[in-house]
Amino acid sequence: MSNRKMITAALPYANGPVHIGHLAGVYIPADVYARFQRRSGKDVAFICGSDEHGIPITIRAKKEGVTPQDIVDKYHEIIKKSFSDLGISFDEYSRTTSKKHYETSQDFFKVLYEKGKFTEEVSEQYFDEQAGEFLADRYIVGTCPNCGNENAYGDQCEKCGSTLSPSELINPKSMLSGNVPILKETKNWYLPLNEYEDFLNEWIIEGHKDDWKPNVYGQVKSWLNDGLKPRAMTRDLNWGVPVPLPNAEGKVLYVWFDAPIGYISFTKEWAEKNGKDWKDYWQSENSDLIHFIGKDNIVFHCIIFPAMMKAHGDYIMPKNVPAFEFLNLENDKISTSRNWAVWAHEYVEDFPGQQDVLRYALLSSAPETKDNNFTWKDFQTKNNSELVGIFGNFINRVAVLIHKYYNGIVPQGDQNTPELQEINKSAKEISGFLENYEFRNALTALMNLARFGNQYLQTEEPWKTIKDHPEKAAHSLFVGAQIAVALAQLCEPFMPFSSEKLLNMFNVQKLSWSDVETKSVLIETGHQINESSLLFSKIEDDVIEAQIQKLEDTKQNNKKTNPNANPMKEEITFDDFTKIDLRTATITEAEKVEKADKLLKLTIDTGVDVRTVVSGIAESFTPEEIIGKQVMILLNLAPRKIRGIESQGMLLLTTKPDGKLSFVTPDDSNVENGIEIG
Repeated sequence: MSNRKMITAALPYANGPVHIGHLAGVYIPADVYARFQRRSGKDVAFICGSDEHGIPITIRAKKEGVTPQDIVDKYHEIIKKSFSDLGISFDEYSRTTSKKHYETSQDFFKVLYEKGKFTEEVSEQYFDEQAGEFLADRYIVGTCPNCGNENAYGDQCEKCGSTLSPSELINPKSMLSGNVPILKETKNWYLPLNEYEDFLNEWIIEGHKDDWKPNVYGQVKSWLNDGLKPRAMTRDLNWGVPVPLPNAEGKVLYVWFDAPIGYISFTKEWAEKNGKDWKDYWQSENSDLIHFIGKDNIVFHCIIFPAMMKAHGDYIMPKNVPAFEFLNLENDKISTSRNWAVWAHEYVEDFPGQQDVLRYALLSSAPETKDNNFTWKDFQTKNNSELVGIFGNFINRVAVLIHKYYNGIVPQGDQNTPELQEINKSAKEISGFLENYEFRNALTALMNLARFGNQYLQTEEPWKTIKDHPEKAAHSLFVGAQIAVALAQLCEPFMPFSSEKLLNMFNVQKLSWSDVETKSVLIETGHQINESSLLFSKIEDDVIEAQIQKLEDTKQNNKKTNPNANPMKEEITFDDFTKIDLRTATITEAEKVEKADKLLKLTIDTGVDVRTVVSGIAESFTPEEIIGKQVMILLNLAPRKIRGIESQGMLLLTTKPDGKLSFVTPDDSNVENGIEIG
């Protein structure tokens, strides 16, 4: 095992904020691992950045009527701040629009080109005649041949998970114009993945059968069993890293060629800032390369990127690719397009100072081997029952009692007592789990130490023995202090903000992981601790209900056929409805109301009588154009005075897209006045 760890986290698309699915499936586990390796004395480079060249970027830009650069500038900052706010400790968080990335990815391409690793192929690809553009896979939608989903993309069906090519779609359409695209010849550069099958089989299938996660190993094995095909490494697009060849105008590097090279270019940026040699991390056998990704990125990180690095010849292969499954939200798939998500930046705003609660909740539900589910009620339970009731309760009892009985000075105790071995045991357990990427088990081991501390205090009862057996009380609080400080040290990878508070509370410095694994005493007798404060606070039902209601509002908005429609008003009963008297009527006179720009005074023949109605429609209609207009009127609305004029009823109108009003009128223009509607 190497002393150097090159840790990467999948590059998030800069077309929207990050949500809890991203956090649970990539970024928080990666951060825990990186923090643990640093505490273990390893030379760590933890690298990530925004992927700013994907098709989702250009799709978002077209929807918002702005440039792709506007989109990536906006969301890069939002994403970067969210990671910082949640304590994700990247050594470098950069972006694929950086100058260094353009240079690195283009140099990488040129090396492969000059070595003859590409094939030039002319193929027919879909072209949108109206838009005048070749269509990237994500710009083509159609019916999935496997499950019948009518909104499958040209590269993947998000309903059944099948990987597709545009030619496989039934009834393909362009997302740019909605038209049926034509096939048109174009030349691109392909990487013949089939030439790397033997290498990939030997490296993964034979070399990592026992140490890679089954979901990763199984998916790669399936791809290799089906046989690999050449894959285009360039695209006909106007947004991306330009292909660095003289005969490649209008072509850019395929996003899954340039994006993983971002790991390298970002490492270069970090190395330059810190006086390091980036090659020590990417081109030395004394470096472990670890990719943290979601399961939808397995093929790119385990087949395409390794084949690229093998073709280049100078790079090490990943030691492990711990891919996670998906996290659902309230038993439904997280969806950016449906806004069905808990967004990281919104959580930070809604739960200030409670970043560790989310980290803890997501780690305890991390989808390590299968899809998992996040619910707000479970989040509340984990906070109130576990963080407040177990972890925080133990810390508070120890600190408060030491201040109460010993003025905040750690009392005398037996350093050889067997209870202290639980600390070393827990540290080693957590270490073993984290080395094997078992984050949920590691978190459980941490909480079990807090449970042990609570049980120990409950058995020893120093608040009782302090009178008749003061030495016993002192010993039990000495042990309690050791466990509390151990928790402060060991919780840092999982809950860094709480760890910092605890270290300050007990007035101790951060130790190496090996110290916690081997030392029997972590805080000496006679050590002065600082005033205690609550680590976690109870989250009340109304706070959780507000979050659930936010999701319910999202669900209702998703049902709208018109996104501009206002929400439904409060329900009424059938009896309420029968009281409404809607009638056909005709406007016979109309004039402006003095000193009121929006009001018209109308004389209306209702068939029942002739009455006056004051209506705020002057900005949409002139008096002259509505005389003789047949309308619908709410007849039995109680009269009220408007600008001194008694208004006897209300007209039915709607708002057009341009903001102007439109009358709701009978279908038959010759219908008599006074006819009831309903």
